[in-house]
Amino acid sequence: MARSVRVAVVVMMVAAVAVAGCAKRKRGADEGLLATSGGGTGTEDALGAEGRAGGSLDRYKKGLTPEEGGVLKDVRFTYDSYELDAEARDVLAANAEWLKENPRARTEIEGHCDERGTVEYNLALGARRAKASKDYLVSLGIAPERLSTISYGEELPVCRDASEDCYQRNRRVHFVPPSQ
Repeated sequence: MARSVRVAVVVMMVAAVAVAGCAKRKRGADEGLLATSGGGTGTEDALGAEGRAGGSLDRYKKGLTPEEGGVLKDVRFTYDSYELDAEARDVLAANAEWLKENPRARTEIEGHCDERGTVEYNLALGARRAKASKDYLVSLGIAPERLSTISYGEELPVCRDASEDCYQRNRRVHFVPPSQ
């Protein structure tokens, strides 16, 4: 009798471990996001919601589409690149001027990609795009403490069509509307 009880207990424990280990995770909208604050490498914790007027993830959670336009303009990138071309540097220079005129404003810089490539690759590429934009703003005299970065990779597109125009709109750095 004792042996059958031990066998039953062992079988239940093995089943519990198997069920727990094989349970499917519910994939959330914010799963796998890469965030940094300060001058980081992409391994620090994400900033909380304080000090932000509502980023792309906040809008997504409310059922809204990502926002384009605003006080600070988005920077566009070519396919598979995080290099800042002349147009991107001009946009960033204009954004830097606004930030200089509003010295208490802080902003979050979101890196985005189109849907081509793996999730991991696009998260890393989005992080490099955001960091390149932040570094350029810092070189123009903006204090790094006023800027934080986060990568959403391909997870929060502005456009979902499978067209080059749509892909171009998704390859961007978006500036979360600043808080004063």
